Formats: sequence, structure tokens, C-alpha cells
Amino acid sequence: MAKDITDRLGREVKVLKGTILVLGFSGGLDTSFCAKYLSAERGYEVHSVIVNTGGFSKNDLDDIEAHAYRLGVTTHTSIDAVEDYYNSIVKFLVFGNVLKNNTYPLSVSAERLSQALNIAAHAKKMGAAAVAHGSTGAGNDQVRFDMIFNTLIPGVEIITPIRDMKLSREEEIVYLKEKGVAMNFEKSAYSINKGLWGTSVGGKETLTSNGMLPEEAWPTQLKKDIQPQSITLGFEKGELIGVNKQSFDHPSKAIQHLQEIVSGYAIGRDIHVGDTIIGIKGRVGFEAAAPMVIIKAHHALEKHVLTKWQLNLKDQLAQFYGNWLHEGQIMDPAMRDIEAFFINSQQNVTGEVFVELYPYRFIVTGISSPFDLMSSRFGTYGEMNNGWTGEDVRGFSKIFGNQTGIYHLIQADNENKPS
Repeated sequence: MAKDITDRLGREVKVLKGTILVLGFSGGLDTSFCAKYLSAERGYEVHSVIVNTGGFSKNDLDDIEAHAYRLGVTTHTSIDAVEDYYNSIVKFLVFGNVLKNNTYPLSVSAERLSQALNIAAHAKKMGAAAVAHGSTGAGNDQVRFDMIFNTLIPGVEIITPIRDMKLSREEEIVYLKEKGVAMNFEKSAYSINKGLWGTSVGGKETLTSNGMLPEEAWPTQLKKDIQPQSITLGFEKGELIGVNKQSFDHPSKAIQHLQEIVSGYAIGRDIHVGDTIIGIKGRVGFEAAAPMVIIKAHHALEKHVLTKWQLNLKDQLAQFYGNWLHEGQIMDPAMRDIEAFFINSQQNVTGEVFVELYPYRFIVTGISSPFDLMSSRFGTYGEMNNGWTGEDVRGFSKIFGNQTGIYHLIQADNENKPS
């Protein structure tokens, strides 16, 4: 079987003993195969790296490290990228209230970009001649990883054994067993990917156009006898810095704390239907309790403190930003331009947002901000105005509708002309 796999590409396999290769490693089947194959069959000096964007505990990371060394890697590195992930990506998803197709907070796509950026930096630091990832040829991740590697570490060879040899899961398992690798080869009924900005859930129900994930498939279950609860979120210049009057030294910690509170309500669940980068449609389940509460609360605060045209322009840029991020184009300089706009737009997005939590749902009930533009000093909507007179409005209305009025007068003149 080992020889069959090494010959799969239909050419003589190069043995590159001592050549440094950095492997993005998760400890799953695909990257476990890559670690063993690239060292045992290809002769690379494999240096594995895992980038934690909020989905791994210390015990998880310790187990993955031990597994990597059993597979024969030369070194294994764990990078804590949670704060970097927030600073470079998640912050701007909040500022833009980004929901792909008005549904999905880009949980996994954003996470993969952070991982690719950190793997590329590690490969540069190691002076690697090659970099590898375990993506298949059917998904978005292959494009995201490849584009970032091509941009940040040009000239470094990209190795993708699973994609290039079109390996099935069964073939990978046979190969690893032949090599004496002991690991859990049982495929879970549902694939779970957890990170700071949400968890994706894939299963048989998401492989077709109809079907909802069953209750037991969701990683976080509704807590028994949970009661409705009021919470207060504190924002400063668009960033979540407090939950229920408790302050945090970094917004990523506030997000994690909020997740602990809201996850037991089983909120933030949905199925996203999207267009992949390679041109096919797909469905994936996700649960993102804290991200959905934050986005809705942040948006409510913005609607009170930003002007009409700030909100309008932000919506347009946010849609482009989310789509381009999903496509893996985080290195496009246009993204820096939009991020600069987002940052400037958040100068007055400061205040508290009040949220009511219930099983399977939540409600944003209101805000309090020193920058609230909904002030009784200027009038009460539908009732009384304090900043202008009736005559002011009469004149404004005439001028504001002047061009439309001219258009209709000209139309009427031409319609009444004898033919």
C-alpha cells in the first residue's frame, strides 16, 4: 500500500532528505497522513505547527503534540493566535457586522486565514523550502492556504498530498495502519470545527439541499431548566470590552466569557448555504452564540450613534469585505483600505447594549450611549420637533423633491403634445 501511494502521481518519488518542510497540523486523519508520508516516503525534515484560534484546550494541544512526535516530526510548535486572530480579522467582522449571505459570521473561513498567515510566518522563520497542508481538492481551504503561501512565502514549494494523490479516507487509514500508527480512525457522524468566532457542524443532513441537523448534533446543548436572563454588553470604539459590568484586558477574552454565558441557551444556530470559491454550492451548520449576540448588539448601537450615510456606506463595504475575506483575499490592499474606514467609523460606537436571553433566541432591548443621536433635544419621532419649524419643513420638502417634480412635469408636457 505504501508503494502504491508513493507511485500515485505516476512519477518517480523524490527523496528530499534533510529538506525543511513546515506542515500545518491539526492531529486529524489528513494531517496525520501528511506527517508520516512526507517524512517516511519523501524524506522531508517535517516540522509540524498547530495554530490555535480558540478551539483547543491545553490538554488538546498536549495530546496533539505527543501524536505529532509519534508520527516522526522533527519539531512541533503550538502557536497561540487567539488575540492575533481577533486583532487582524475578527475585530473587522464586528465593525462591519459581517454575516455572509445575511446568515453566517464566517467562523471557519476567517479562522483558516489566520492559520494560514501564522503557518506562513513560521515557515519563513524556519527557513523552510516547502510548506504543506492537508486540504482536499474539493473545498475552499485549499485556495485560502495556497493564495496566502504564494503571497507571503513565494518560492517555497506547496505540498498537498491528499489533494494531489486524490486519496480516500480509507486509503489514508490503511497506509497509517501499515506504518504502525495508533490513533482513533473512527469517523464521527458529524465533523466539528471550533474557534473563537463560532463552530461549524457538518453531517449527512448538510450534504443535501433539505435537512436540519438534529438536536444531538449540536456541540453545545440547551441547559436544562435554564431561565431567561438580562445581560449588558459594554462597547468602546466598536470593541466589546465588558460583559455585565466586568471589564476585560482584551476583547477576545470578553468574547470567550460571553460565550460561556450564552452558549447554554442554544442560540446562534443555523445552516449556511453558500457559494464556494471553486464554484459549487454547499451547506454547513454552525453555532455561534457569542458572535451572533455581539454582531446584533453592535449593530443596534451603531444605528443609534452613526449617521444615515455612515450606516449606508458601511453596509456596502462590509458586504464586499465579507465576500472577499471568504474568498481568501485577505492580503488584497483593498482590505486594508476598508479596515481603515471601519476603524474611523467606530470612534463614537461606545456605550452599553441591553440583551435578553431566552432558550433558542435573544432580543436586543436597547442601548445607552453618550453619542446617541436619538435625543429628545432635537425632537420626538412622530410627535414634536424642537430644532425646526413647520415652515422650515415645508420649504425643505419642496426643495428636496424639486428634481423629481421637474421630471414629472416634463413627462406630462410630452404626453399632452399632439402627435
